[in-house]
Amino acid sequence: MKRVLTAAVGAPLALAAVFWLPGEWFFLLVLALFLGGAVELVRLSRHLAPVRPLWSLLILVPATAAAMGPWPLPLAEGYQALLAAAAVISVGLGALVLATRTPIDQAPVTLGVLAYAVPYLSLPVASLYNLQRIDPWLVLALLAIVWLGDTAAFYCGSRWGRHKMAPVVSPNKSWEGAVAGLIVAVLVTAIWCWWRLDRVSWPLVALGGVTAVAAQTGDLVESLFKRAAGVKDSGHLFPGHGGVLDRMDALMFAAPVWLLGLWLIGSEAWLP
Repeated sequence: MKRVLTAAVGAPLALAAVFWLPGEWFFLLVLALFLGGAVELVRLSRHLAPVRPLWSLLILVPATAAAMGPWPLPLAEGYQALLAAAAVISVGLGALVLATRTPIDQAPVTLGVLAYAVPYLSLPVASLYNLQRIDPWLVLALLAIVWLGDTAAFYCGSRWGRHKMAPVVSPNKSWEGAVAGLIVAVLVTAIWCWWRLDRVSWPLVALGGVTAVAAQTGDLVESLFKRAAGVKDSGHLFPGHGGVLDRMDALMFAAPVWLLGLWLIGSEAWLP
């Protein structure tokens, strides 16, 4: 019941933010949410690396997301932003580990956690901001693919799941549920095309399927952190859903894939 009530309240609020908030405020809202995810990730990783340099994620994630935020179209014109983000990850993280006097035997692991966590948390922020800036309806399509696909995977997997997808990482996930989630995501994309474009854009439908696969992969990757830390949920912010990472894990992979795919297939495939 908690899960249903949280979704019933959270989904309308999320859609209101997508369609009504100005771009800069939407960016700050999404950034604040993912900073909560950064706090959870620090807690999940503290058994692997010193907490002191890991807390720098609260600065590095906003800086990297801001650098990548105003990506223009086409993608090639965003080269400078990508270069700046890469510099933060490589030069900045190396200097940070030295400055915080991280023990030598823990330095490689600390660098690895930080090097992954910065793009892991900042890419979805920048991607969601750019999607909303291009067209809020594209954000709606993304949310429908992720949310409805996840719902289909959960219920179909619970009812008919027999073959485990990754029993060590996520024992409850099955291939039957994954296929159901993929099918629903493709159908949702096709319906969005009919409704928004008055036609079926097959490149966009295919992208919806790829995005669904990315969403399910993101869910499994977040489970890796939880299993390594020995916890069931990353946090308790959302009753019935867990923490920020639990609720946003699929979106963290799906948003960048959706945005990049839109660029690659060209605007003629998704503009009315």
